[in-house]
Amino acid sequence: MKRRSFIKKSAAASAAFTIVPSFVLGKNHIPPSDTLYIGAVGVGGRGEGVVNGLFETGKVKFVAMCDVDEVRAANTYAKFPNVKKYRDFRKMYDNDLKDIDAVMVATPDHTHATIALPFMKAKKHAYVEKPLTHNIYEARTMAQVAAEQGIVTQMGNQGASSDGIRTAQEWINAGVIGKVHRVDCWTNRPVWPQGFKHITEGAPIPDSLSWDLWLGPAAMRPYNPNYLPFKWRGFWDFGTGAMGDMGCHIMETPFKTLGLGFPYEAEASCTTIWSNDFVEADYSEACPPSSIVRLMFDTEAHGKLSLNWYDGGIMPDLPPELGDGESPGANGGGSIFHGSEGIMVTDTYSGNPRLLPKERMEAFVPPAQTLKRVTDSHQGEWVNAILNGGTTSSPFSYGGPLTEAVLMGNLAIKAYQYKALKEGKKVGDWDPYTYPGRRTIQWDGQNMKVTNWEEANDWVKGTYRDGWEL
Repeated sequence: MKRRSFIKKSAAASAAFTIVPSFVLGKNHIPPSDTLYIGAVGVGGRGEGVVNGLFETGKVKFVAMCDVDEVRAANTYAKFPNVKKYRDFRKMYDNDLKDIDAVMVATPDHTHATIALPFMKAKKHAYVEKPLTHNIYEARTMAQVAAEQGIVTQMGNQGASSDGIRTAQEWINAGVIGKVHRVDCWTNRPVWPQGFKHITEGAPIPDSLSWDLWLGPAAMRPYNPNYLPFKWRGFWDFGTGAMGDMGCHIMETPFKTLGLGFPYEAEASCTTIWSNDFVEADYSEACPPSSIVRLMFDTEAHGKLSLNWYDGGIMPDLPPELGDGESPGANGGGSIFHGSEGIMVTDTYSGNPRLLPKERMEAFVPPAQTLKRVTDSHQGEWVNAILNGGTTSSPFSYGGPLTEAVLMGNLAIKAYQYKALKEGKKVGDWDPYTYPGRRTIQWDGQNMKVTNWEEANDWVKGTYRDGWEL
């Protein structure tokens, strides 16, 4: 079925379908208060973990599973031998839409919105891995459609459901470190090769892989093993780099605890790659091996503050309050909150906080617990919210803006990479007196527009292969 016909059918289904699932109307299924029927797309790699997490709730049945790579999906398929299997998610939509309540998407970044939106428009609840989308426009659209359809959604940044982030918020709310003026976030990612030049050579496509379906909305190109299975994260056409991979985890704690919203400004500096003596390589199609990004926010409680991002082995300045040999984070990253009354550090996934120096932490009496804790897993919280009512920790109304902030950092990285080319310089031109491509991007979040450099708005909304448009 061609994509255009598929979209038309999706719109028709959205108009005709009510929020009451088919099994409520007389099919021989367990009542909806007991079981959630799911269609899962992308069930290998990270998707395998999400599927297992959903299954472990004991409240889920999988109607159908879809993956373009049979080898990557093999473990999941073996665990669920009686579930329908597809390579093309559109066939799952055609054949099984009436029998599912919700869709799970754990595919590469560039296909998240393409896959999830048709199901969402048909009032299917949605769980989508982080980052929510590949570009800012998609994130805004996903949040809008979720609100319009009244569906229960969850972005797959599991730390949002942790106790640690709620503890950190209670400390911030209680003024333990006063007004925060700066947050430094870092990660050890990328842990895949990043900074490739343009790939032009092809290789035989494995029989287990549908390369055309894997590309989806991305432009056609030869298959090359340098893209798969995990290295796609380092290419702009498919992934969102180290910041996109880990930003929705690490930035989650400052974003939620400080009420950050839209950044109003973004700036980056990145690794320079040399192809020869004094000859700069063109790696504009790939994310840089390392970068530093500064995002500026204007908050209600703290005023203007900066969030500074470091990746690829670059670290922020270590606070003097940090003991010798003491790590400021955990799990390969973390955040340092600089406040008027002290410093707090949090770890990568759970947001668990501690105060510096350690002597202050040892004597610290935490404020009273004011925020309700999540008693389920991140996946279980979503399942229960659908079956029994309630909210989730990272609905698209929240996960969408968080993703937008992360992707604004990537827009600044692209500005650093592309500025010289946009201004007519050729790769390899050497001018030791020219400042690198660093440029401050002014952002009107409400209107989703770069206000001081029109060309940068090309990156706000992606491009789509013919037949794969949103």
